[in-house]
Amino acid sequence: MNNPFLTEYVKQNLRECQLKQLSILEEVDRICQKHQIDYWLDGGSLLGAIRHGGFIPWDDDIDIAMTLEGLKQFIRVAPQELREGLFLQTSESDPTHKEPIVKVRDLNSLYIESGDNMQAPYQKGLYIDIFPFIDYPSVPKAWVKKLTKGISTSYSILHKAHYYSLRAFAEYFWFHAKYGLYRTLWGLLNLLYPKGTYMSNILINNGYGIMHRKDSIFPLGRMTFEGKEFPAPHNPDAYLKDLYKNYMEIPPEDKRKIHAIYVHPELITHGNNR
Repeated sequence: MNNPFLTEYVKQNLRECQLKQLSILEEVDRICQKHQIDYWLDGGSLLGAIRHGGFIPWDDDIDIAMTLEGLKQFIRVAPQELREGLFLQTSESDPTHKEPIVKVRDLNSLYIESGDNMQAPYQKGLYIDIFPFIDYPSVPKAWVKKLTKGISTSYSILHKAHYYSLRAFAEYFWFHAKYGLYRTLWGLLNLLYPKGTYMSNILINNGYGIMHRKDSIFPLGRMTFEGKEFPAPHNPDAYLKDLYKNYMEIPPEDKRKIHAIYVHPELITHGNNR
């Protein structure tokens, strides 16, 4: 469905959406500083900081990363620390939310993406994503790409809504077997090869097969994003080349996609709540 009025509405609200997400990031930064939890700008947010000094102009989310241990600590402390109106969304705090990514949501907003299930009662406010990083074994990148893509794809298919059909029945067994096999192979690689040089996102979130040298991340540096400083990888150039190759190249206009199909930045007006 192509509705030019809806598309224009989302564009008109994009900047307000970005500023509200920035305020969420500032709150996460406050909590992480208080509890000495390392995190860093990741993905499109790091790219935006380098290339645009803030948000990519057509971007409508914020990505940050933490070590898995750091994220576990953040999950323990954040529910008591987050300001009123923010919600830490995990599989435990919001069980009907099936996406395997921890988010901090703003409850006084509405953000709808194409994959959202409007019948499920999970929170759908503006958010920032938090990606947990783990150590990877020192193996060829081609192996990492093959296994992580297979694990991520299998997990995604197994956890999406299925309708009764012969194909769905076959997919269930095929992707269960593939997921189990690839996880077993990954476990063997972790036993046979040394770790400590590379790290990346947990396997179910790493469909592109990316891995970073740890010395391109640590010790963390600082970077300006929307006029404020936040933690960033030690070598952002190497980090972004791992993700995007020629990251300074601006994509053609037809590739500049806003994720949301509908966004309402503020449900109830309370004056200046940023």
